[in-house]
Amino acid sequence: MSAGGASAADSLISQGKTATASSTESAAFPASNAVDGNLGTRWSSAFSDPQWLQVDLGASATISSVVLNWEAAYARSFSLKTSANGSSWTTLYNTTNGTGGRQTITATGTGRYVRLETTVRATQWGVSLTEFQVYGSGGSTTTPTIPPGAVRVAEFLADCPFSHRLPDDPIVFPNMPGASHMHSFFGSEVTNAFSQTQDLLNANSNCNPSIDKSSYWIPTLYNGNTPVEPTTGIFYYLGEGVRDDLIAQTQPFPLGLRVVAGNAKATGPNDNTISRWSCLHAGEVGSSHDFVNCPAGTMLESYLDFPHCWDGRNLDSPDHKSHMAYPVNNACPASHPVVVPKLRQVMRYPVNGNPANFRLASGPGYTMHGDFFNAWPVDELARRVNDCIRLIVKCGTDGRP
Repeated sequence: MSAGGASAADSLISQGKTATASSTESAAFPASNAVDGNLGTRWSSAFSDPQWLQVDLGASATISSVVLNWEAAYARSFSLKTSANGSSWTTLYNTTNGTGGRQTITATGTGRYVRLETTVRATQWGVSLTEFQVYGSGGSTTTPTIPPGAVRVAEFLADCPFSHRLPDDPIVFPNMPGASHMHSFFGSEVTNAFSQTQDLLNANSNCNPSIDKSSYWIPTLYNGNTPVEPTTGIFYYLGEGVRDDLIAQTQPFPLGLRVVAGNAKATGPNDNTISRWSCLHAGEVGSSHDFVNCPAGTMLESYLDFPHCWDGRNLDSPDHKSHMAYPVNNACPASHPVVVPKLRQVMRYPVNGNPANFRLASGPGYTMHGDFFNAWPVDELARRVNDCIRLIVKCGTDGRP
């Protein structure tokens, strides 16, 4: 592709749309500054390579050109890409001789998302744009608004009953049936040791909403030798743990992402500070990393929060954890710059009383852990992230306030 002038018939279709980025130098330079139409504001990245900035046009658009208004910190090598779903990208333009300043680039294609990917900085700083302007036709002409009376909590959820038990784990022991301790599965009705993303997408889910084809699993709880399954599994997708400006930059989980939380090999309560046990309707009992004694008429419950900072590259990692991280000081670390929804797993078991006979398939209560294999349809998850998480609005299972 070549640089040139934009056609007079082109419309600016990116201004005011949702922009996200791999990182920000600080809260003063968010991605939204690059699409606000104000040359006095800018997005600025962390001081490292690579980086990316993308805009969601709201719907499919025909793209004809992109204008980059670089601040002094520009990129020497970069590419422009487009995508229909935010995960599969087509390159429209690539250069290793970026000049900075104002660049008008002929970049013809179609897609809902347009992304600038930078690979080599021209300065010791990050990369910085005062404006990232996409010209063409189509896209969405409306910006989501906060409904009157909406509860200002960034949340949507999936309510997924117990589906089946197997000694399988398609994340830790893929293609090795029977290699794991016993797991209780929720959501997808077909998950086993051989499950791949497409298998989940093609199968039924028992979740509400049924459009969530993801698979969730935990070690089975036993009372003596009798398995006890939760009354349901509730999976909350939250925007919390990072600053509001970073919540506004939350990205949907990429299709096929695998995430593990907790420590199945914990040797004591202090080995696992993520999971906690408590009693439903008996808050006076408090919470613990190990089982608690719940009064008659209450239920034992388990809470587990998953990491929600992604490295932006890997759907999994050799230890199944290194591609994800927890926030530090209300921000994602530079090594894991992409904010994704915080998944909170809540299990409520129809048992109470002395927990002496309780055990997990993985061991004591402090070995509680959870696995998540993302198979949300891309557009459905993107809508919920945009309308519920980024706007900080409480949504139901239908992804609406």
